[in-house]
Amino acid sequence: MFDLADRLARARNAVAEAGLDAVLVTPGADLRYLTGYDARPYERLTCLAVPAAGDPFLVVPRLEEPAALASPAGALDLPVVAWDETDDPYALVASRLPAGVARLGLDNQMWLEKAVAFRAALPRAEQCLAGDVLRALRIRKSPEEVEALRRAAAAIDRVHQRVGEWLRPGRTERAVGRDIADAILAEGHVRVDFVIVASGPNGASPHHEVSDRVIQAGEAVVVDIGGTTEEGYCSDSTRVYALGQPPDEFLRLYDVLQRAQRTQTAAVRPGITAEQLDAVGRDIIAEAGYGPNFVHRTGHGIGLETHEEPYIVAGSSRPLEPGMAFSVEPGIYLPGQFGARIEDIVVCTSDGGERLNRTTRELVVLDASP
Repeated sequence: MFDLADRLARARNAVAEAGLDAVLVTPGADLRYLTGYDARPYERLTCLAVPAAGDPFLVVPRLEEPAALASPAGALDLPVVAWDETDDPYALVASRLPAGVARLGLDNQMWLEKAVAFRAALPRAEQCLAGDVLRALRIRKSPEEVEALRRAAAAIDRVHQRVGEWLRPGRTERAVGRDIADAILAEGHVRVDFVIVASGPNGASPHHEVSDRVIQAGEAVVVDIGGTTEEGYCSDSTRVYALGQPPDEFLRLYDVLQRAQRTQTAAVRPGITAEQLDAVGRDIIAEAGYGPNFVHRTGHGIGLETHEEPYIVAGSSRPLEPGMAFSVEPGIYLPGQFGARIEDIVVCTSDGGERLNRTTRELVVLDASP
């Protein structure tokens, strides 16, 4: 489905253009992007080497060789080199790199102990972070990737459409969260990445997860959920539910938030900068008197990771480009009272933006009976 050979070829060109002699990539989203191999980060070294001059190769522990070969990496014209327990895998990587490596890029999520081991194996090489090189490959999604994100968004939308099955007064956030987690898997994900069920005053904490707090009638509940699909692409969507009639101040707050989020979503287009898009919603919230209560950036990129470039935040002059996918999720939080956030995944297109999440952005009022 994804053209991995093309990704590897573009990676090698990017390494050369960055003035690096090679880039080393350990398990994580970058490795999966380049090879299709969703390796787990263990103490044993798994490493993709991408030289600027020469062919890429993948080094794996012997006991993980079958898994590597069974993954999409096994179908590539990519040597898979297995090492045994008594081998030095860092020396093995160093021996297969072109001679005279002077500048070596390391993926940003490489464990420190592995970076130190590579420094010992390649003492003459200057180590650099390769994050900018690798991010540049992933920041603009291909049509196939956008389609994968659409499927992920549809899967999480199906979960939101079922929240009324579980959310009711008298239940704890944790119990509701368990039901939602089960549904995330049932509705098309292979991994639950996070479940936030923030009721009443907990809604004023943007990264609250779940607790043993009992949900009460008349409260608003922020539900922010996401997972990873079998294709490796992530979902992330936030909706707000009310168990009966919430306070008038909350309704006023939510009206402002909804207007800000809709206006920001409609403003997505090529050329608008990340900070300009952030300001679109932030200005509306500030004009309504809630400026100090919008305490986080507008959004984050999404793809093989829930949080990746581009970040929609003040201070970022990065212009949006077709293929960039990111969240639009302003929030307003009143400490000790309540909070709200509305989040959609949006893809920048050639002439605007496409909202991937399709569930209602209205406040969803549920039956308040136990």
